[in-house]
Amino acid sequence: MDYIWFNYETPILQQLPHPLTEAAILLNPFIQMPNGWTAKKRKSEYEHVYPELEESLQLGIPKPWNQVMAGTGIQSYADLAIALMTSSSALKKEFARPDLAELLNRDLPNDLYYLREDNISEFFISDILDVLGSNGAGTLLYSDPIFDQNGELQIKSLTEITVCELAPQEIVLTNEKTDYAFLSVYDSFTTLVLSKEKKIEEIINQKKWEALICGPETYISWYYGKIELGSND
Repeated sequence: MDYIWFNYETPILQQLPHPLTEAAILLNPFIQMPNGWTAKKRKSEYEHVYPELEESLQLGIPKPWNQVMAGTGIQSYADLAIALMTSSSALKKEFARPDLAELLNRDLPNDLYYLREDNISEFFISDILDVLGSNGAGTLLYSDPIFDQNGELQIKSLTEITVCELAPQEIVLTNEKTDYAFLSVYDSFTTLVLSKEKKIEEIINQKKWEALICGPETYISWYYGKIELGSND
């Protein structure tokens, strides 16, 4: 399966390739590092630091959006998505909300870091491999649109780091049966999960993922509906 580019004018479910029929938007968790990690990591008080993959997997814990919202006063998942995307300049000026971005950044606790933009969260990988390896599947297939690379790997041989390093940003992961697919989304802090069977809600509950299940009117720009994304050039 090649990487899927979803447009912003058509609901997600109408764009799914056969045999996939269901979709959900997984909210990539924030990265909570141990207390005092930032101060120890910095060489000066002005240095910007961010945990590397190995550090976040070994020392960090995932912090869900609802807990961040409770600490910042942001009232909805949609507003938090807009705050994140405003901070990363992913929205055009007419859609950006500097007020939400300021609210998020002003009250962000020490040692709490933004989730990785354009990437599947490293905290999801173990569960993703488990899901892709269910129903007797043994092979992970991936497609990287940036470097136009595709490949196959044995699921049992993979580690979280190996999967995270398959592509720098956008990627789709599936198995040889195309039971499920997981996609990072450009200019986003979410992961799409697609399924050919009506099992998405069951999987989300089992894995305790924070997610929005896609309905007939859910767009890739779910936080606003139909919009156009781009840079602020």
